Amino acid sequence: KLAKPKLFVEEDVLVGFLDYGSIRIATATMGYKQYELNKDAVLKSMKKPVFLLKNVPGVDGKPEINQLTKIYLQDITVKGAWTGVASLELHPHALAPIANFPVREIVDVSHFVVDVTLPYGEVAHDYIKHGVPTGAHGHGHHGSHSNAHSHH
Repeated sequence: KLAKPKLFVEEDVLVGFLDYGSIRIATATMGYKQYELNKDAVLKSMKKPVFLLKNVPGVDGKPEINQLTKIYLQDITVKGAWTGVASLELHPHALAPIANFPVREIVDVSHFVVDVTLPYGEVAHDYIKHGVPTGAHGHGHHGSHSNAHSHH
């Protein structure tokens, strides 16, 4: 039951679709290679850790793995980086309710071409072993995963 992302260039627009089955649940567009970005700034941002949530159910359907993972990308070569105008539209869906999160403002967008090595990561937090961190006295990674999707 995974959503299927598509990313492609159409004329002068970078287009992203997110489909759940045959139903479109998100559409994103931005100007393709509209304004060049500083490659060093992109390289610096890509050296920050990437956080991903890894969920794997067991054969009984109950969560077997539920971890926040941390990865540092390696061998990063930025070949090109751009920003531009953008739009994001979310569509209602009963089983994928992303449209419940309203888009109030697009703060920053970019796309880039890079060579990168994706190494094995480490477990930043294991929710099955240690539960959900509470309050400001958690495990030190609160707020960090806001960076997880800033480059996708």
